[in-house]
Amino acid sequence: GVTTRTLRHYDAIGILSPTRTGANGYRYYGPEALVRLQRILLLRDLGLALSDIAEVLDAQQDPAEALRTHIGWLRSEQERLARQIAAVESTITAWEGGESMMNDDMFDGFDHTVYKDEVEQRWGAEAYSRSDSWWRSLGTEQQAAWKNTSAELAGDWVAAAESGIEPGSTEAQALAERHVAWLRAIPGTPAHQGEAGLKPYVLGLAEMYVADPRFAANYATSGGGNGGAEFVRDALAEYVNSRL
Repeated sequence: GVTTRTLRHYDAIGILSPTRTGANGYRYYGPEALVRLQRILLLRDLGLALSDIAEVLDAQQDPAEALRTHIGWLRSEQERLARQIAAVESTITAWEGGESMMNDDMFDGFDHTVYKDEVEQRWGAEAYSRSDSWWRSLGTEQQAAWKNTSAELAGDWVAAAESGIEPGSTEAQALAERHVAWLRAIPGTPAHQGEAGLKPYVLGLAEMYVADPRFAANYATSGGGNGGAEFVRDALAEYVNSRL
């Protein structure tokens, strides 16, 4: 299903060369080249640009290991599609039967990658791809558990901000430590890739929690305003500057 024009283009940009070229000009592709082509097509289906595909191919030299990663993504995608089909079928049944429809059921399994372009602009396509693949590889229970952990962390931040404690207090710094550990657990982010980029990454996020209303809303206190987000920012800054 790949045209000769596409294959020539892949060769021209250096991501897929034929195993050999015959005297008659025909291009021959052996097993290794075909596996590489399979990986290219899978990555293309993920929405990666060819330049980004080249970087991923270079970074993952072991084809078997790379394909196992793809299998995880495909299985999670299979699960997502199955849930999406069930959600639509449930909507049809409820609609035809005059029953009330629950939002959580109606939108179960739908893709929520609305921030893809923004993430790629801020941190690059590979960061988005790795984080997205990680999220899709999680089962439904693991995704729910991660959401619960995130919600609990945000709730604890709000409670701490409303209690009137200082950002540098023992309690606030314990929350900051939890927050950084939470960031470290997400593949594709600078926090997950090691210590080198951790400090500027956390500080940048801390500022974004205040500057971006979408983030600030996660830490909104009963008093309104950005007080909760500012408390989180100051506590994270204190933790990063004193401990990292």
